[in-house]
Amino acid sequence: MANKNYEKLIYQLEANGVLVLTLNRPDKLNSFDDDLSFELIEALKQAEKDKNVRAILLTGAGRGFCAGQDLQSRSVSQSNGTAPHLGDSIRKRYMPIILKLRTIEKPVVCAINGVAAGAGASIAFACDYRFAVEEASFIQAFIKVGLIPDSGACFMLPRLVGLGRAMDLMMTGRKVDAAEALSIGLVNRLCPSDSLMAEAMAFCTSLAEGPTKAFGLLKRAVNKAMDTDIEAYLNYEADLQEIAGRTKDFKEGVSAFTEKRAPVFSGQ
Repeated sequence: MANKNYEKLIYQLEANGVLVLTLNRPDKLNSFDDDLSFELIEALKQAEKDKNVRAILLTGAGRGFCAGQDLQSRSVSQSNGTAPHLGDSIRKRYMPIILKLRTIEKPVVCAINGVAAGAGASIAFACDYRFAVEEASFIQAFIKVGLIPDSGACFMLPRLVGLGRAMDLMMTGRKVDAAEALSIGLVNRLCPSDSLMAEAMAFCTSLAEGPTKAFGLLKRAVNKAMDTDIEAYLNYEADLQEIAGRTKDFKEGVSAFTEKRAPVFSGQ
């Protein structure tokens, strides 16, 4: 196992190849200040480069996943009557996180251990797979303070739950409980709070044992498919499949299939 020292983020690489990233401001419901934002950006960059990281599990410390932006942070405070530069803050602090979650060529699983609000919910939506405790809740309350949902929410929510439901959630700013989140496809699995990390870790372990290169190409394909025409997508898909067909994991998968045994993927 390997650790990296951060002030407000726990970075724990397990022997099974799963990197556990824990937002660690439990007294603030893991809301983002500058430090936590930049630490998460740096951790994701390190994970991308580290070949020992085969899957990522993102969660929060304490009783909540992430309450979004810390409104007392200097990045959004209104001092001396001057309006904050929210666009600059988003570009510097949240845009890199969302882009890295969507483009890192390793599976990213989110274990939502409580409330996920604002940018915290947006970050959960940007992950590849979501576990949530039965007490979890989601809220995009930007409209209640005269803002639009940011950190990719307007992009991801319609793709997760459909345009009609997404507009409902964003225009009303209402809270969605875990049962509704599961029923509309906002999360993939619900589990009791005492088994959340065990179930999420078991799933991540299975992903870490899988064909890492193919997972990366799968994410590329999905990202392309979400915003392109069908002909352009099919050509792009064919290019990616050509790359996947040259990997060691593909060769191993075919060999295992013909030999009627379980594949042992190396992530190459």
